[in-house]
Amino acid sequence: MKYTKYLLFFLITQFSAQAQAPNTSLDLVQYVNTLQGTNSKHELTKGNTYPTTALPFGMNTWSPQTGNNGDGWKYQYFKETIRGFQQAHQCSSWSNDYAVFSLMPVTGTLELNEDKRAAKFSHANEIAKPHYYKVQFENNITTEMSPTERGVHMRFSFPKNQASYIVLDGYTGMSGVSIDVKNRKITGFVQNGKGFDQVKELKNYFVIEFDKPFKTQGTWENRKGEKAAGNLTAEGKGAGAYLQFKEGETVQVKIASSYISYEQAQLNLKRELGSFKKLEDTKEAARKVWNKQLSKVVVEGGTEEQMRTFYSCLFRASLFSRKFYEEKADGSPVYFSPYDVKVHDGYMYTDTGFWDTFRAQFPLNALLSPQMHGRYVGALVDAYDQFGWLPSWSFPAEAGSMIGNHGISLLTDAWAKGFRTFDPQKALKAYYHETTNKGPQGPSNGRHGWKEYFTLGYVPYPEYGEATAKTLEYAYDDFCGYELARMTNNQFYQDVFSRQMYNYKNVYNAKDGFMEGKNINGKWKQNFDPYEWGGPFTEGNAWHYLWSVFQDPQGLINLTGGDDNFTKKLDAVFTSPNTVNVGTYGGKIHEMTEMEVDNMGQYAHGNQPIQHMIYMYNYAGQPWKAQFHVRDVMEKLYNSTENGYPGDEDQGQTSSWYVLSALGFYSVCPGTDQYVLGSPVFAKTTINLENGKKFVIEAKNNNKDNVYIHSATLNGKEYTQNFLTYGDLTKGGTFKLEMKNTPNKTRGTKDTDRPFSLTKK
Repeated sequence: MKYTKYLLFFLITQFSAQAQAPNTSLDLVQYVNTLQGTNSKHELTKGNTYPTTALPFGMNTWSPQTGNNGDGWKYQYFKETIRGFQQAHQCSSWSNDYAVFSLMPVTGTLELNEDKRAAKFSHANEIAKPHYYKVQFENNITTEMSPTERGVHMRFSFPKNQASYIVLDGYTGMSGVSIDVKNRKITGFVQNGKGFDQVKELKNYFVIEFDKPFKTQGTWENRKGEKAAGNLTAEGKGAGAYLQFKEGETVQVKIASSYISYEQAQLNLKRELGSFKKLEDTKEAARKVWNKQLSKVVVEGGTEEQMRTFYSCLFRASLFSRKFYEEKADGSPVYFSPYDVKVHDGYMYTDTGFWDTFRAQFPLNALLSPQMHGRYVGALVDAYDQFGWLPSWSFPAEAGSMIGNHGISLLTDAWAKGFRTFDPQKALKAYYHETTNKGPQGPSNGRHGWKEYFTLGYVPYPEYGEATAKTLEYAYDDFCGYELARMTNNQFYQDVFSRQMYNYKNVYNAKDGFMEGKNINGKWKQNFDPYEWGGPFTEGNAWHYLWSVFQDPQGLINLTGGDDNFTKKLDAVFTSPNTVNVGTYGGKIHEMTEMEVDNMGQYAHGNQPIQHMIYMYNYAGQPWKAQFHVRDVMEKLYNSTENGYPGDEDQGQTSSWYVLSALGFYSVCPGTDQYVLGSPVFAKTTINLENGKKFVIEAKNNNKDNVYIHSATLNGKEYTQNFLTYGDLTKGGTFKLEMKNTPNKTRGTKDTDRPFSLTKK
């Protein structure tokens, strides 16, 4: 079958129903706190987020800046001053940011230096919503921001009879500015951040328009702080500009940017901001966009705090991945590729790391934003054409961070759920290339130890760092490669990957009951300690990685000695002491501290490897324990405040875990069409699907104590299975649950009730 037929089939089946817009009259943005998770620092993170002002999946975001230029912790709740308002793209404090520039209002004496111009503020004078950010400094300057997809509308209100300056800071790399006094405009570019180091040709062009005339103007550079009064152009490291307006002025500023050209930046500004005369117009338009996105899921019957937590998490989950494409004058998509540095027609996305987000963020997108998701996986294969590799951590080019080759997870998961926006044979070819080579970027660009993995059936340790974690994730990815080949009738790749998708068995040590490091001669790592972090594992220990067999839980159950032993081992995760042996890290990393603070034994929800583990009770005949623990984690480890997460939020993944879990299910094994059941938070949840249908979850008597499912019906018929399929959800219907405060130990316990596993019981 031709790829064009696949695409046509997808478009017909996925969107044949008349799309029904969610109810935008619901003002759900009121529940969102974009400060959620901002009280973070290097030693202990509560999300590592910043108060993002942006549209869903927007190309740019905007944020107040409390940290120094170049500091990954761009906004920390406990800081007392703000030094700028940034265009941002950061998805992790650890990876820092790129394509950044900032504006800062200054009164009194003109101060250009980022430390000297910083102004004190109080959170009592701060509003942080998706569509609108506002803060009043102690010096009485008020700053407001409302976003578009590629721009922002700002307003700076200066105190009466006081000097009014706006400083443009070019940040940490090369930049250029040109001041157009007559047209009240600054054009310029920035080149900063890791992605720009990799792709020298990549520039972020910006256009800034002001609604008030300049009184004086000039340029400056932020290395030595030298300024050139009256100068209209500058280019170099840290080049910036400053403007003076009349005393006590209120200045509206419209900004848009482009990776293609100044002309495209101007077109973006005209299209997205041209019709908005006042900031209130942009604010209202952004509010409507966000309410439409948030009302894709309407929840009822929870507490006020549960509503705030849910919609704050749904907001954060709706930011990634970011659009990297723009629109021509005729509205068609176009983008500058960070992979081959050419301009292409079509869609492109960036700013995500698949090691985190394959688990929940993309399966959530597949459910709530299928049109975008279809474009995304198509663009993933386009990136392979341009780069020669499937991306694994795009930022905006390939960084190769973390481990695994999880692009194949996204592709297989999409195909299993009916998406037909890419050529599966090209996808398989791309994945095969990943599995038989090591690329020039980080660990997940190709494979470390690929030859040994093929010949030995595992990646040896200490010959390769993180080897056991890599073995487990390679085996899962190979399952995805096998599954895509099976679904598309490619026998060659079925034969290749079927040999490797069980390789997890080769790093299981039955003597100790854990996955362990094994050297090239087949000998286990000496002095094994399940509490020891690092070494053969990635940001975790043996307690965390035992469960990384997404594709074959029954096979893992068999290795551990059957259902009883398996569930006892799951129980032991929570009952074991929260002991930390720092191992090869040599000192505590923040993930260790977060596990200790959470005080749930060895359950380390602040990092991704164990986040699916709770749901594995469903595979071993004790689904009620999944129901208890998932509700316990949501209640104890999440909230809507600045301390809202139990660790790094990580590009929407930790938020997506909460959103899916609050709905009552989770994607344990992306690459299949199943979402495994847990326990929903709300008495009623309505999923408003893009195809115009609704899937309603009614949980009778649901509350903080009644976390157990006693009975269930799907569209009026008794339902005992411990999973729902993507088809069940997207066809629409009603899933009714009766909730109680004691477990029903007979429901969902038959072998036929268990979710997918390669090995059958």
